[in-house]
Amino acid sequence: MLPVVAIVGRPNVGKSTLFNRLTRTRDALVDDQPGITRDRMHGMADLQGMRCLLVDTGGVAEDTSEIELKVQHQIELALEEAHAVIFLADTRSGSLNGDRVIAARLRRESQPVFLAVNKAEGLERESAVAEFHELALGQPFPISAKTGFGITSLIEAVCSRLPAQTHEVDEKKTRLAVIGRPNVGKSTLVNALLGDQRMIVADQPGTTRDSVRVPLDRDDRHFILIDTAGVRRKSKVREVVEKYSVVKTLQAIAESSVAILVLDAQQGLVEQDKTIAGLALQNGRSIVVAVNKWDGLERQKKQQVERDLAHNFSFLPNHETIRISALHGTGVGNVLDAAHQAHQSAMRKLPTNRLNRLLAEAVGRHPPARHGGRLVQLKYAHQGGRNPPVVVIHGNLVDRLSPAYRRYLARYFSRAFNLIGSPVHIETRTGLNPYV
Repeated sequence: MLPVVAIVGRPNVGKSTLFNRLTRTRDALVDDQPGITRDRMHGMADLQGMRCLLVDTGGVAEDTSEIELKVQHQIELALEEAHAVIFLADTRSGSLNGDRVIAARLRRESQPVFLAVNKAEGLERESAVAEFHELALGQPFPISAKTGFGITSLIEAVCSRLPAQTHEVDEKKTRLAVIGRPNVGKSTLVNALLGDQRMIVADQPGTTRDSVRVPLDRDDRHFILIDTAGVRRKSKVREVVEKYSVVKTLQAIAESSVAILVLDAQQGLVEQDKTIAGLALQNGRSIVVAVNKWDGLERQKKQQVERDLAHNFSFLPNHETIRISALHGTGVGNVLDAAHQAHQSAMRKLPTNRLNRLLAEAVGRHPPARHGGRLVQLKYAHQGGRNPPVVVIHGNLVDRLSPAYRRYLARYFSRAFNLIGSPVHIETRTGLNPYV
């Protein structure tokens, strides 16, 4: 299971900016107005080779309004989930009473707390953090979330205290995360695959609170099924235990090699289905789509679901879509076959000579756009990793390739190698001399 790191602090000290830097995204809203982050934001971060789940929280304020009380509740939840806490303060405003209140709360926590003093760029290190020693949380780290100043030292300290991943990875077993909205039939599917009522099944959404791992052997293939709690829209996530289940689901996706996305054909596709599929893709997981409750649908309804599948999941790599009835067992065996194929695609070796031929073909058919009037040259490619397959492209100005062109190359390689269900990640390496 991936370790969890929570970022807490007063409003407007730069928590979302730090979250965006560590996750290398722009997922968290950043604004000068205090209190922009109301709910928790989760994101994957690679901290010096250690993967973890990062949680951005709303600012801890002394306001007693209803919305601020809800924000405080969110922070308490984040602290329950976290293996380590980054407490962010602001050197420009100094150590305020709000900081002292937070520090007193964090000193009661058992997990390690790291005090980071933000906006310290251009300041002498000791003077930037001098007054924050009074918070009694150890040596403060002067940083700049905006420029990256001091971030490396902070991350090294955090990583030194994080637990290792708590699950044992068996390379001979394919880990399958069964994901989807609540009450779409995830546990029923797991039971059908196992041929046993191992999972609690009820009509009430949210029956599965934690991620449950069960081994399964089928036709000399060895799997571990991970039944996860359903992921709802944030506005629908009310209970404390259900908010915790979202983190468990994200951790299950991260530790799996294939995600089986379960949809409810009777309810039809909704926006949240796309969001959950995006979580799997964002984590580089291969994907299989299982459309449950297909039996008994009228012809017109089936046609509508087929159109929705084609329209809503066009962003996914070429993948298998299996129509099933988890309750009656119809089509269930095909799910494991598709998952095995997706795993094989994720682990495929891509020969360098063929990669370079395909790269030349792709560029010949559709050259990349010039950058500032200069030619973007894609010189050669090689495989940089598996699960998912990573293609590293060397050349001049290749770091200027647009996201659309990267997607074009990824799909070109995927089709050529007949990769089913697995995304292809494109990485670039630019030569030192852009004019050569």
